Amino acid sequence: MSHRLEPLLRPRRVAVVGASAREDSMGEWVLENLRRGGFVGDVYPVNPVYDDINGMRCFASLEGLPQRPDLVIFAVADANLEPALDDAIEAGIPAAVIMTSLILDDDTDPPLKERVRRKTKRAGMLVCGANGMGFYNVRDKVWACGFDSTMHAAPGNVAIISHSGSGMSGIIDCEERLRINFAISTGNEIGVTMDEYLDFVLDLPETRAVGLFVETARNPQGFRKALEKACDRRVPIVVLKVGRTEKSRELTVSHSGAMAGDDAAYDALFDRYGVQRVYDQDAWTTALILFAELSPVGMGGLVSLHDSGGERQLMFDMAEEIGVPMTELQPATIAALENVLDPELPAVNPLDAWSRGGPNAGQQMTECLTLMMQDSGAAMGAVVHDRAPGGGIYASYLSYMQHAHAQSGKPVALVSARAGTGADEAVIKSTHAGFPVLDGLRSFLVGVRALFSHRDFLLRPAASVPRVDERIVAHWDDRLDDGEALGEAEALEMLRAFGIETSRPAFVRSADEAERAARQCGYPVVLKTAREGVLHKTEQQGVVLDIADAASLRNSFNALESRLGPDAFVAPMITGGVELFLGVRRDPQFGPIVLIGFGGVLAEVIRDVTFALPPFDAAHARRCLDRLTMRPLFDGVRGAPASDIDAFCDTAARFSAMVAKLADVIGEIDVNPIIALPDGVVAVDALVIGKDRRNSAAA
Repeated sequence: MSHRLEPLLRPRRVAVVGASAREDSMGEWVLENLRRGGFVGDVYPVNPVYDDINGMRCFASLEGLPQRPDLVIFAVADANLEPALDDAIEAGIPAAVIMTSLILDDDTDPPLKERVRRKTKRAGMLVCGANGMGFYNVRDKVWACGFDSTMHAAPGNVAIISHSGSGMSGIIDCEERLRINFAISTGNEIGVTMDEYLDFVLDLPETRAVGLFVETARNPQGFRKALEKACDRRVPIVVLKVGRTEKSRELTVSHSGAMAGDDAAYDALFDRYGVQRVYDQDAWTTALILFAELSPVGMGGLVSLHDSGGERQLMFDMAEEIGVPMTELQPATIAALENVLDPELPAVNPLDAWSRGGPNAGQQMTECLTLMMQDSGAAMGAVVHDRAPGGGIYASYLSYMQHAHAQSGKPVALVSARAGTGADEAVIKSTHAGFPVLDGLRSFLVGVRALFSHRDFLLRPAASVPRVDERIVAHWDDRLDDGEALGEAEALEMLRAFGIETSRPAFVRSADEAERAARQCGYPVVLKTAREGVLHKTEQQGVVLDIADAASLRNSFNALESRLGPDAFVAPMITGGVELFLGVRRDPQFGPIVLIGFGGVLAEVIRDVTFALPPFDAAHARRCLDRLTMRPLFDGVRGAPASDIDAFCDTAARFSAMVAKLADVIGEIDVNPIIALPDGVVAVDALVIGKDRRNSAAA
């Protein structure tokens, strides 16, 4: 099936406007890269200065070409780009690559970048760039780029899509272990956005893994849809997402003018679709190599073989820090290892199998690695040895890796504690044969964590999201449509309508009414202001807790009335349990994001919180909850009974279903606290603010 991006990424004829014979110019490099990449179609150099360039006929203008090209690559300065673009649009060329920044000194309004955006959009032209480095479709032999690069053999098995040009070239130009099938520097995406390129590479049969270097999603819904496609295709996505800090997000906006969403929203998005996030380029590259070159990992943890006691300890420390499970060896495996090891070496994982050395050391290493990888709790193995002088590797390392793999059927990698080289012939050959040779223990362990995480993601059962009555949805959709805030009583009513258990506060306007309400619900009680416009009651000293008798209630009511007026709520004081909160914040790109965390004053002081994309089921809520630092509070502390974690997760799922159905009208929600009791949960306070669809263009 033909893809929408075919004219751009698989052109049959390419015109190069600004083609040049001048050494090391962009016009020369574009022509050279088309040649080096093995392009088999027609190439039309366009430059009125030349009659021919390196034996190719050169044309004075696009108008004089013998056939209409599918793609035009602009190798001209920004000052000359607009008239050249006008000619390309006039000629009906469907796609273009623009690598310059589209910035002019003393420009007019609107500026060049906006003028180019408008013109290409009107023409329906597919544009790669601007302010990028072009692309390498290695598979189809189309190198549409204007810069030097290493050679890439087709077909590869990894696609890289990067907002950063250096983020792309800095990897593919120096890392020969990574077999590139497709790489693109998307630039500031005045036309085609990252999600469209991702959709394209997911259709390539060779794609085993995709690396994304993300500044922001310029088409958030398209990005989400492309990640969903990757999930459906079971293709692992490894993301290096920048913009975690406020300053970094500001730089994203100033660099490209793109909207930068909240980093927490991206975490929720990646969690939903099994995307593996890393935080530096070393881990990014290593994870991609592991996904591309290893056979799939089964259940279990990591076993590692060492020739150093100190490095074995380092492995254990770092694996625990990063969150990689190390296999607890079975008694039979331990007994077999003890028969092979020198007596002074403990048979534990990670395993130091080198003590006395000698002529049988290689055989001892081979047997130890094989035994560990045959253990039923081992998913994969690692040989952690330092590189040979000059960054090379010894053949014996590869030998016992290959033997252990043959005997166990499980993947194994060779890892150096310190960086080696990605250009050594033996290193590259071994990696491409399915025995990756990698550098740096930390980046390796981050990559292994990604492997295990993706494995576990694929094993999750299909989500079972709670169903919602559409009549209830319609009622609250209408109620929130004007963007107003709901008072506490109405907010709790809305939660109850969606199946969430809440307290039922009584509205009172006098001390006598407060006393009658307290007698009905029973002491102790809570007294809260119901004054209109007071959204955060504790900040206004509008909450009095644990009122034990009528006299105390009357005194508290009088004091509250003098500060905030007579309108108040009286509700039962719920004691015991664990205070949590459920919330919603509206991300400018992805809309409502659900927050799950520990509540009460802890919500603002501890900020132990996780984020999730609605809707989700109770199992997903449980995974989110299990990531929280204070999660053990659910199990009971110092004699306190355990809280009903299942009821809370079910409530969180119902909450997420409500949020998803009301996504267009929800601005903000705080349910704080929601108390998890030994038997059930109850929400005791809530704030709901609508999103005014009439006056807001935000997501």
